[in-house]
Amino acid sequence: MPRTRTRTTAPVAQTTTEEEEEEVQPEQGGLQFKEALTWRAGKPIPVADLLRRLQALSKELQELEQEEVERESLIPPAKELATHNLLDHKDRGVRAWTACCLVDMFRLCAPDAPYTATQLKDIFTLIVKTIIPSLADPSSPYNAQHLFVLKSLTEVRSIVLLTDIPSSQNLIHHLFESCFDVLSGPSKAESGEELTKNVEHHMTTLLGVLLDESQTLPTEVIDIVLAQFLRADPRSVASASSKGKKGQNPVSDKQMTLLLKEAPPAYNMAKNICNAAHEKMTRYISQYFSQVLLQATTGNMTNGAKHGDDSDDEDFGKGPSEADLLESKKAHNMIRELWRSCPSVLQDTVPQLEMELGAEDIQLRLLATETFGDMISGIGAAGPPAAAVLNASAYPSQSLAPPSDRTQVYNFLTTPNSPLSFTARHQQPYQSFISRRKDKSPVVRAAWTTGIGRILMTSAGGVGLDHENEDQLLQYLSEMLVDGDERVRLSAVKAIESFSFDDIIQKLGSKGGAIDAGSVLANLTDRVKDKKSLVRNEAMRLLGKIWGVAAGAIAEGSERVSTLLGPVPSKILETYFINDLELSALADRVLFESLLPLDYPPLKAKAAQLANGASQKAKDSQTNGSQEDQAFTEADIDKIRAERELVLIRDLEEKAKTVFFVKGDTRRNAKFMEAFLLQCEAYNGGVVEKDEKKVKDQLGKLIDAYAKMLPEPSRVSDDLWKFAKMHDRRSYTLIRFCINPESDYRKIQKAIKEFTKRMEGASGSTATMVDTLTILIYRVSVLLFNRSHVPAIIEYSRTDESGLGSIAHDVLKEISTRNPEVFKAHTQELCRALETEAPSNKKTNSAGTVADLRACSGFAKRFPNELPKDRKFAEAMKAYALYGSPPESAKYAVSILLTNEERKELNTKELLAQCLKGFTYGSNHFLARLAAMSQLMLVGTKDEVDETYDTVSEIAISQVLLHTADADETTDESNMDVDWTDTPDENCIAKTWALRLLVNRLWSYGPEEAINEVAMPIYKFLNNLIRSDGQLPGSTPTPEAHRSRLKLLAAQLMLKLCSSKRLDALLTPDAFNHLATVAQSPIEQVRSGFVRKVMKYLGQDKLPRRFYTILFLLAFEPTRSTKDEVVTFIRARTSAFARQKDTAMEALFARFLSLLAHHPDFDKDPEYIKDFAQYILFYLKGVANADNLSLIYHVAQRVKSVRDGIDPLPKDPAEMSPHSEALYILSDLAQTIIRRYEEQHGWNLQSYPAKLKLPAGLFAALPNHEIAQEIAMKQFLPEEVADAMEDVVKASLRAKKVYLYP
Repeated sequence: MPRTRTRTTAPVAQTTTEEEEEEVQPEQGGLQFKEALTWRAGKPIPVADLLRRLQALSKELQELEQEEVERESLIPPAKELATHNLLDHKDRGVRAWTACCLVDMFRLCAPDAPYTATQLKDIFTLIVKTIIPSLADPSSPYNAQHLFVLKSLTEVRSIVLLTDIPSSQNLIHHLFESCFDVLSGPSKAESGEELTKNVEHHMTTLLGVLLDESQTLPTEVIDIVLAQFLRADPRSVASASSKGKKGQNPVSDKQMTLLLKEAPPAYNMAKNICNAAHEKMTRYISQYFSQVLLQATTGNMTNGAKHGDDSDDEDFGKGPSEADLLESKKAHNMIRELWRSCPSVLQDTVPQLEMELGAEDIQLRLLATETFGDMISGIGAAGPPAAAVLNASAYPSQSLAPPSDRTQVYNFLTTPNSPLSFTARHQQPYQSFISRRKDKSPVVRAAWTTGIGRILMTSAGGVGLDHENEDQLLQYLSEMLVDGDERVRLSAVKAIESFSFDDIIQKLGSKGGAIDAGSVLANLTDRVKDKKSLVRNEAMRLLGKIWGVAAGAIAEGSERVSTLLGPVPSKILETYFINDLELSALADRVLFESLLPLDYPPLKAKAAQLANGASQKAKDSQTNGSQEDQAFTEADIDKIRAERELVLIRDLEEKAKTVFFVKGDTRRNAKFMEAFLLQCEAYNGGVVEKDEKKVKDQLGKLIDAYAKMLPEPSRVSDDLWKFAKMHDRRSYTLIRFCINPESDYRKIQKAIKEFTKRMEGASGSTATMVDTLTILIYRVSVLLFNRSHVPAIIEYSRTDESGLGSIAHDVLKEISTRNPEVFKAHTQELCRALETEAPSNKKTNSAGTVADLRACSGFAKRFPNELPKDRKFAEAMKAYALYGSPPESAKYAVSILLTNEERKELNTKELLAQCLKGFTYGSNHFLARLAAMSQLMLVGTKDEVDETYDTVSEIAISQVLLHTADADETTDESNMDVDWTDTPDENCIAKTWALRLLVNRLWSYGPEEAINEVAMPIYKFLNNLIRSDGQLPGSTPTPEAHRSRLKLLAAQLMLKLCSSKRLDALLTPDAFNHLATVAQSPIEQVRSGFVRKVMKYLGQDKLPRRFYTILFLLAFEPTRSTKDEVVTFIRARTSAFARQKDTAMEALFARFLSLLAHHPDFDKDPEYIKDFAQYILFYLKGVANADNLSLIYHVAQRVKSVRDGIDPLPKDPAEMSPHSEALYILSDLAQTIIRRYEEQHGWNLQSYPAKLKLPAGLFAALPNHEIAQEIAMKQFLPEEVADAMEDVVKASLRAKKVYLYP
């Protein structure tokens, strides 16, 4: 009969003393049970009697010990127990008690079980197929017997008898399957009672013993064990149950339930089995993966993939069959989960996986790359944890939440966990994985990028990364953000999206913030200008959410968060300058959904709880208590939103701040929307009562205009026509709520939500229509500068709470200027505050009042009748005009005072008299009086100004501009040598006000008044200041810092004068050329201040187009930001002219060549000429395209058909002036560069069909045809320069980042 290979004993061995050993051992007793357990056919034992007999036998067997029992007495009942009458009995109780008796027989007869191989097979068939599965029902009346059988098989190790049975593999397979089914399936108890931990423990030990004793195991058994790890991914359960390895039985459908919140018992059992027998399992798993890899590789070869093929995505459709790939994915998922649970079994598998990294087939490399990334991250088959939710609308902000609130709920399957450090355990495979960053396939690089993102996010599965590895991965992630393929860049953005806010700050921010070149955050910020829409959409939305969360910490004064993320809104808003419709629409969404979310803060107003005399006040910080514990009034909520808006504006760069303020001015858009709504009402859903054609045409024009403002014009047009045909009158009302400046914020917020809900539920509505209308509603709604927020902004301007006082003043000024209707309700409050702070001869006003005066002045221009008319207010304004500090206070006070038309003449006369009375340079408050006189020259009544102008101008010129500072005056000797100072002294400030005074006087003349006599001295004075670099007439040298400021101011005032058509005519071409050189001043503040003023006036269409030529002089601008700003402006204006079919930018190329010919640096030396090629290239890169290059070339040719007209014409017709020769050299240079430019772009240069007329003031006709012919035929450009142009053009056009907008 079969014997076990390992002798089994009773579970407890007794230790004996010497005295006990000397005693005589008791005689062995026999089994007392004598009743029959079997029967002849046709005469069965009643079930009740049979159960009683089996219970009696079991009880007696359990009381016997192996050493005390007479073996022969056990043989008869043992034989009866193995009969089919009992093993196959239909009563489950009989089978359960029979099994209890059998396992006791195994125990008492060990190591020689008294059964034949056939009987053992029948016995274990009962145990495996009946007893073990019955454990799934803890409520079974025989559950104790089932547990007894399991426990005995484990403790006595009698389960090893199963391995001695011939052809036992099927039973072993069923045993493993039954055990895992019991643990993985739901409890079968009607009461829902769960299995005890003892079942899991004993089953684990049972299978471990069997695994250890078996020489070989069926492949199905290995599959069952490994299936527990595969089933950690709920997504793969269905496929795992329906598709197994070829030629094998599928995993049972019963093994398809898994607890997601904790490690399930079946999973734990598989894990413990693998760890207990890791050497054997290592071999099995390695063999399994080798087979899978071999099959995938063989499939790759038979499906046509060529070794060494350098193609990238072309190979993606080849390689393994779908079935092989599915099996391979299953194997890789298994490896992920095995690393989390029992990494020691993968010792031989990781090198195979490393070989897969170098596979020729992309799909295999991709699988290996993804698997390595997840293994190192401790991410199993269930995938990564859910991405952190960045809620930009949350209040209090997530950035202020305590660590306990940020911890995610633990989930065994998705919480990253790596028991070992992969980088330390498998260094070479790790380096092979790192090398995939240079994979030729962007698909693999994208997967690799996702992997390193997860490694950083999880800190290598919680094990941690050493400093060197973390720095390396951060650098690589940063590089992937600027990869040449958009899929890789998108993957990098998505990887960052999975980081929590804390990780973004602590990990990604460790190498720098949004403006630190090369850092992760900086490269992510650059993606907002990515040329691929999908990348920039994801990047901008992500950055918006990140800053939206960071806003709370920034508002609370976190320097680190502010340094890292403060510049983000600027980068987002600056994208408007690119003039890309899709990008602008995206920026609108991010602005109103993340930076300043429509529903921020998500609070409901409550009545404030007043108790024990406690005052009701606005919350001054984002406390972390629950919202239910705090009482928020409507004023509190408005203040919270106002604070966020002020924090946003405070940190904006000037360009972005300009965009924000423009976005806040909704008046023009609101008028357009009102016109659209009126036409929709007239259209009446398509049923027009009268003038049908006219109504449809007008509505069509408005819709076409809107279509040009948004991406995909045809789609936008269709959406708006659908909206018009809906004729939803309630929607019209809601939109009018949004555009009405009298609407408070809550009203607009509710209106937008209701409108969106109506559009989503409307019949015939589409998702695109809702998107289109949402953008338009954002652009017309009074959201940024709302009347609800003005009181809070005024409060911030008064208290300077959180350091927001200065920006609050600026915002008030913008509101009063751009949206004075919003400001109307709060004007009286502001005016009374100004009254109380009015200065006097001995009292100065506070520094913040100048901003309030500026805001009040802006409002007064639109609504002069809304200001107080009483004497007290007028006297306060006069006090500011005479004693205000800084001098700007006096300027704004004068403007406010003179809006009262009834007393304008009297107030002008009184103020002038008081300002002139005893005026002495350097006296107390002389700057305020000088500023007041300057403004009076502009807005004062004509008669009073004319009467006193001679005296005023004498003061401005003689006492101020020509004043020589004495040693004891305020001029700081330390400023004599510096080029620029941000804090000019009184001497410099006085001179700037004197200059403004003279220009204001000239500017105040009416259109019908003669101005030449007054203008010429002023023009001469300004031109001399510009030409002399700010040096005033007189022998005493003006300090360098003063000269810089005076030169800049003179240039800016000249621009202001030229914004008037008749005053522009007084600026001669020669003076214009000198003015243009201010753009190349050696002092950065002068250059940028002048150029920005030029762009401002040009953008407002106030200056003649000749001023565009000034911008092209910035080819050598050393300040990158200034140059980029100019390039963006030029391209935007060029696009705008092109849409209007206006050739202004092309035609002014002739003016630009004339400007270059008169440039003080021009020289006929070849090296100098090469430098001037950069000016022409700068122009071409900003203006030229395939459509207009022929026209530009024609203009360059035309310049050689004329001569310079700025210098006096020579008496000898054949004589050529130096500037004419320079003009011809530049013409030849331009033509050569244009031809090379065309060649590099692959364009086709056609002859321009028309003849362009050149500006008469700059050019003069040639004397005769012969001279014209001679000039046309002559090559003025040196040959060496012409030959060098090809390389110059190539170098200039060499792309640096082709995927970025310029």
